[in-house]
Amino acid sequence: MSDAIKHECGIALVRLKKPLQFYKDKYGSAFYGINKMYLLMEKQHNRGQDGAGFASVKFNVEPGTRYVSRIRSNKSQPIQDIFAQINERLNGVFELNPDKKNDVKWQEENMPYIGNLFLGHVRYGTFGKNSIESVHPFLRQSNWKHQNLIVAGNFNMTNSNQMLQELVELGQHPKEFTDTVTVMEKIGHFLEDEVAKLYQKAKKKGFNKRDASPYIEENLSLKKVLKRSSKNWDGGYAMAGLVGHGDAFVLRDPNGIRPTFFYEDEEVVVVASERPVIQTVFNVSIEEVKELERGHALIIKKSGKTSIKLVNEPQEKLSCSFERIYFSRGSDAGIYEERKNLGKYVFPQILKSINSDISNTVFSYIPNTAETSFYGMTEAAEDVLNEQKTAQILSGGKSLSAQRVTEILSERPRFEKIAIKDAKLRTFIADDNSRDDLVEHVYDITYGVVKPTDNLVIIDDSIVRGTTLKKSIIRILNRLNPKKIVVVSSAPQIRYPDCYGIDMARIDAFIAFKAAIELLKETNQYHLVEEVYKQCKEQQSKEDIEIVNYVKGIYSPFSAEQISDKIAQMLKTDDIDAEVEVIYQSIEGLHKACPNNLGDWYFTGNYPTPGGRRVVNQAFINFYEGNDKRAY
Repeated sequence: MSDAIKHECGIALVRLKKPLQFYKDKYGSAFYGINKMYLLMEKQHNRGQDGAGFASVKFNVEPGTRYVSRIRSNKSQPIQDIFAQINERLNGVFELNPDKKNDVKWQEENMPYIGNLFLGHVRYGTFGKNSIESVHPFLRQSNWKHQNLIVAGNFNMTNSNQMLQELVELGQHPKEFTDTVTVMEKIGHFLEDEVAKLYQKAKKKGFNKRDASPYIEENLSLKKVLKRSSKNWDGGYAMAGLVGHGDAFVLRDPNGIRPTFFYEDEEVVVVASERPVIQTVFNVSIEEVKELERGHALIIKKSGKTSIKLVNEPQEKLSCSFERIYFSRGSDAGIYEERKNLGKYVFPQILKSINSDISNTVFSYIPNTAETSFYGMTEAAEDVLNEQKTAQILSGGKSLSAQRVTEILSERPRFEKIAIKDAKLRTFIADDNSRDDLVEHVYDITYGVVKPTDNLVIIDDSIVRGTTLKKSIIRILNRLNPKKIVVVSSAPQIRYPDCYGIDMARIDAFIAFKAAIELLKETNQYHLVEEVYKQCKEQQSKEDIEIVNYVKGIYSPFSAEQISDKIAQMLKTDDIDAEVEVIYQSIEGLHKACPNNLGDWYFTGNYPTPGGRRVVNQAFINFYEGNDKRAY
């Protein structure tokens, strides 16, 4: 993505089902769980660079012994930092106790981070600050094991204000206002309530306080806790949690917006945000990794028994399509094929733009994340050229010489590596003019492969703000002196904010929105802006069921092609000699390429929850009033 946007977070959970001695005997180390967590988190590094956290729970230790460990980092390489610190702590213990390197029981009792249950998180901040206090997992402590709670998630809630107020009405005084804290406190409140009810039952059965704990642990219903906690949540979420005594859960939102996958065998239960991560780290087939169904929770009891429980009634499945286009690792079998199809399905528009002149067109991609869709585009280009060659040979008949037939058959589409990002370059100068000059040099280009008679087609995975295109990419491509520059987005136009995981909160940042506003001005329809503003304001006091996305009215007077043409005009500066055209994937092409991930609210404005519709209206109100604050 030429304009980087902030990612969704990633979760990793490992539950070891055997005693630690088993892993020492089979794999040579009691640190098996820690090692697997490192791999699961590092393989999901693409989902978070702002922070990372790790927590572990021990099952079999005496009172007075630390059984919960947690470490977090917000350094530039947070995952590396976390596990370097863990490694240093563990090595330090061994230096003081060299005779204990093979004593697993002693290690379990005396060494931090070694345990039976692990939770990891990689974070790309979308709400709140990127201070260490904002990094997951969050810990809610208690002297009662079954009231200790560790929570981490891949989520954004649209109704954090409402959730905070509910906590206040429950008698709590939350220490800060973030959706993570309010979610954790909500779960914690109902966990305490459920524990209190079970304690009363245990007393009636004659248990004393100490003996009541095993009874509570065995009978604690995390399904009940989660059902009561998540009753009024509005957002996309994959929520993971550990309870101090050893239970664990992962809960997915009713629309399946955020991804969650799991794997279980006789040794381990694993959860991650991405399927190929589990496949790679545990060397298992694609069929063995399951997707957690929307509205359901995977619950793992301390005993090791797992179950899938319905917590919230499933709604229409609208899994995030940006997962497939951009966020998730492209090594997933399904995602790889879908990204190729995105490039393939947008090709008819490309062919029209270049007047079917494949011979005089160079195809490439920017950035590296667009490489897979580029492969799909190349396959489509080859298919069309083969049809053209066949038609050319047939039309020539017997008059074509053998040499000419050979020349026709040997022609290939021209695929080149045109731009290479210079990762070392940093735009550190504050002066705007100086910074723009540096930005223009962020990419190096390949000279000598584009002729002045050539079209240059560059595919990107998505175009969000257009800033990098305007200030850098189009300028450097223009140095190659092509006849025409065609910038292709494998995703449709991003028109609306996302409030379920991606940090796209301001509608006026989108190049598609800016283009629509300019078109309204040019066509004397700018009065629609005030009309939409009034409609959005009128809805602020309405019930959720009545909320409508009136911002669609800003785009409705224009076709997608008109908006794309306007974007091209806005991106082309006076110093660009080549003709510039911008092409976006169609909504139909998106759904055809990604048939199982139909969440497209950032493209269409069709939000799956009332909170989403409130957010888009608030984003428009903020734009109209000149307010820079976030819409959620």
